[in-house]
Amino acid sequence: MENSPFFTDDTIVFGIIMLCLGLVFYTSSIKTKFWTIFYKFVPTVLLCYLLPAIFNSLGIISPDWKELDANGDLVEKSSNVYYIASRYLLPASLVLMTLSIDLKSIFNLGPKALIMFFTGTIGIIIGGPLAILLISIFSPETVGGAGFDAVWRGLSTLAGSWIGGGANQAAMLEIYEYNPDKYGGMVLVDIVVANIWMAILLIGIGKSNRIDRWLKADNSAIEALKQKVSTYADSITRNPSLTDYMIMLSIAFVTVGLAHWGADGISNLLSNNFEIFNDRTSALASFTSKFFWMITIATAIGIVLSFTKAKEYEGAGASKLGSICIYILVATIGMKMDLGMIFENPGLIAIGLVWMTIHAVLLIGVAKLIKAPYFFLAVGSQANVGGAASAPVVAAAFHPSLATVGVLLAVFGYVVGTYGAILCTILMQIASGS
Repeated sequence: MENSPFFTDDTIVFGIIMLCLGLVFYTSSIKTKFWTIFYKFVPTVLLCYLLPAIFNSLGIISPDWKELDANGDLVEKSSNVYYIASRYLLPASLVLMTLSIDLKSIFNLGPKALIMFFTGTIGIIIGGPLAILLISIFSPETVGGAGFDAVWRGLSTLAGSWIGGGANQAAMLEIYEYNPDKYGGMVLVDIVVANIWMAILLIGIGKSNRIDRWLKADNSAIEALKQKVSTYADSITRNPSLTDYMIMLSIAFVTVGLAHWGADGISNLLSNNFEIFNDRTSALASFTSKFFWMITIATAIGIVLSFTKAKEYEGAGASKLGSICIYILVATIGMKMDLGMIFENPGLIAIGLVWMTIHAVLLIGVAKLIKAPYFFLAVGSQANVGGAASAPVVAAAFHPSLATVGVLLAVFGYVVGTYGAILCTILMQIASGS
């Protein structure tokens, strides 16, 4: 049976995504009472995320689908829009938004960013087994299964994804050998729950000042960094010329090329010369991820350029160009969310929601205890749950100058992802009585 969306051509899909972004930014610029009140409660970044999700849910566009080929066989198809946004526009945005970074001010943010990140990690580690225990009270069959069909084995892949990323998720699937025929159900939980949580974090950004007051947080270091970057940008602001735009785009996409080239080289170097990196059951296997190295290299190039005259291109709008790339990425992430999937496997979705709730409650509790700003809570969480693809998105939604914080924390996620997921899985195995 076919389930292809109405539009499958990526050119048209990209046009729809740009239509969504154009509508959001046009309506947010209208100063009538209705739109002013509307965007006071609904952040623009959230709407950029939700509109493509609605188009997906209505069957107009989709990240992947099945259709009949010429022989009458059902084949899987997929859109390349998210791949292009995450592999080309994300590294481009990172270097453009990092040009004006003040590295000293980033370090002056203090230890609370790391504390909240590791709190998020602990929340995932203990959230899994606690979710199993709680759900087993009402529906023991949901958390049961034997042998390679055991639910705890499948949930291990969620732990890998929500602490590190895709590479860590693949490692956990290899280590615990969950039944591949049932793995799609875990991917579904990952997509639904992680996207719901990201939407909640984006909603919070619009209320961050109120949340910070409730947390009694001292966000003076964050505000000082934002102010310092803004003041510097104002001091060098100029009317950008065609030459400025061409040079900025050149910097961005030469960096993308170098990042891909370097990522391929490092990944191949590790996998071809060190057997331990080829062992998918090893925690070091995640370091062969080309995506990880691509993000790391692009950010490193941006930081190096911030010490050169390239920094002055912030005055011509470098971070604004970077923000355009980020918003396109946000929309393509939203396109992956089918709101109807929430009802497809309610048992597993319930486990995921309880799990993420425990993660959130622990983050809120620690943030309240140490008086950490909502920025650290949101980015620390997303660096775990969303990884390098979405942590800078959430960070940049506060201010473009903060995107690097999201990347740096996401790198920690890759490092600790497999180790944390293994510990979580051991606890889930115990909780399930296996």
